[in-house]
Amino acid sequence: MSSWTADELDRIGEAEELQLASYRPDGTLGPYTIMWVARTGDELYTRSAYGPEARWYRRALASGRGRIRAGGVERDVSFEPGDPGGNEPLDDEYRRKYGRYADDIVATVVGPHRYDVTVRLAPNEA
Repeated sequence: MSSWTADELDRIGEAEELQLASYRPDGTLGPYTIMWVARTGDELYTRSAYGPEARWYRRALASGRGRIRAGGVERDVSFEPGDPGGNEPLDDEYRRKYGRYADDIVATVVGPHRYDVTVRLAPNEA
């Protein structure tokens, strides 16, 4: 494990979209999925807008590791459960960052119905 640099946090945290792929059991990288990303403090998170049945989410849980691309940064990561105490600040950040979109679109990633599909993106060495 390693830490995000300040530059990585800034660039990924302010990126409009994140591309995320999981490693397969044979060590190859699966397809990238485009999603939203939010930063709270020194942590980066994403949520499954389509709940626990979303393909990317199931693959991420099964693998536990993958690769992300956003803001010109590409990095191997571990997929970890989100911090239960950090859900409301994360909701606030999603609203701040993506509030220009319709409320029903932002609602797909905020609120208690998405807390259990919050994924912390923990940086790994390549």
